[in-house]
Amino acid sequence: MRNSIANVARKAAFAAIVAIATPSFATGQEAGQGEGQDTAVSSFTLENGLEVVVVPDHRAPVATHMLWYKVGSADEEPGKSGIAHFFEHLMFKGTSTYPSGEFSAAIAAVGGSENAFTSYDYTAYYQQIAPSELPEMMRFEADRMRNLVLSEENIETERQVVLEERRQRTDNVPSSILSEELNATLYQNHPYGIPVIGWQQEIEGLTHEDLKRFYDRFYRPNNAVLVVAGDVNADEVRELAEETYGKIERGPDLPPRARPMEPTQKTARSVTLRDPRVTVPNMSINWYVPSARRADEGEFEALAILSEILGEGLRSRLYQELVVRQEIASSAGSYLQGAAHDYSALVIYGQPGGEADLETVEAALVEQIEKIKTEGITQKELETARTKILRDQIFMRDSQVRSANLFGAVLTTGGSVEDITGLPERLDAVTVEAVQAAANRYLDLNRAVKGYLLPEEGERS
Repeated sequence: MRNSIANVARKAAFAAIVAIATPSFATGQEAGQGEGQDTAVSSFTLENGLEVVVVPDHRAPVATHMLWYKVGSADEEPGKSGIAHFFEHLMFKGTSTYPSGEFSAAIAAVGGSENAFTSYDYTAYYQQIAPSELPEMMRFEADRMRNLVLSEENIETERQVVLEERRQRTDNVPSSILSEELNATLYQNHPYGIPVIGWQQEIEGLTHEDLKRFYDRFYRPNNAVLVVAGDVNADEVRELAEETYGKIERGPDLPPRARPMEPTQKTARSVTLRDPRVTVPNMSINWYVPSARRADEGEFEALAILSEILGEGLRSRLYQELVVRQEIASSAGSYLQGAAHDYSALVIYGQPGGEADLETVEAALVEQIEKIKTEGITQKELETARTKILRDQIFMRDSQVRSANLFGAVLTTGGSVEDITGLPERLDAVTVEAVQAAANRYLDLNRAVKGYLLPEEGERS
């Protein structure tokens, strides 16, 4: 998020959770909505190529306005890491139309809020405001799509802010250092192994020309997705979008996002960080797996259910076995990253509790992996996991931001609105055999990366 890139790994996980916990949007009146108000999700494309998605939610007079660019850290040129995130800062500077700070002041004046975030595949900017303020938000956001002032002074000022952010949120946090090194080890060739915030020396080396070229290439209407959620309707949004964004000239067509792919990974690897600030050790086992976009049909849904049964929540196998029954761990679980253009990651983790040591926890984690590979899952577990995911869909609908986040993340990573609305049917098609097959195909310890966060030698471990 703006000035908060440290949560990149967490956000990736959040995006995955969102991508799985998909709301089943329906046409027609819903509980709490006014009679005759349309709640159907709609989408259209302006003549200049800007994709627009409208997610009506009439329960409160609030609107969320999000502009997503299909560019993230994985699209950066070699040696130019951090440039996508750098723009997350620069875009809050002035334009040739409005001086620096005027956009933020206008949002604050109407009691709204704003933020931005960068990931491997996208960069997004959003505001939450009353629906009556939507025209003004569109004018400001459309203006900075093309009229940003990239002065040397602004660049140097924000460079120092970015470097300080990196020091605070990565270089001074042991778990963040380990996470960065884990990613660099997990991805041997793909740019997902490069941190979103960038390597320090490459941030220091970014030039005015680098930034200008990046802005001119990627900040174009035909490389963006506008998502408007809240107390709005599609006709109003279309009219406003055409009056603002629609006046921006289409940019040159960009080539497909062809990135270096991973070779077949053949080795088990481990990354260890010892740090005096660590008081209780923890470990994780990481595998890269295909994203929803690149997986075979039904495979990603099977991986999602696998992760749900294995380690997501207090009723999961890992939590029940390690924390509740054996009482050897203070935490244990798993998560699946999902909303990505190329690869995802499936991660299991554990932290010892009581008198247990980390080796005992690791052995128990491995035992549960092997058990699910050899014995599979039960039909009851499958149905429970599916119900839990669908239940999460309902809870998710309470948040405009999460709904808008979902559509933006999926559309900027190569998906479509239909990919989202069709998820319940795809989950129904998953079988117990498919989940076991996914476990056997991907949870191979001979190709996993283990991460250990440990105290200094001689301290508790």
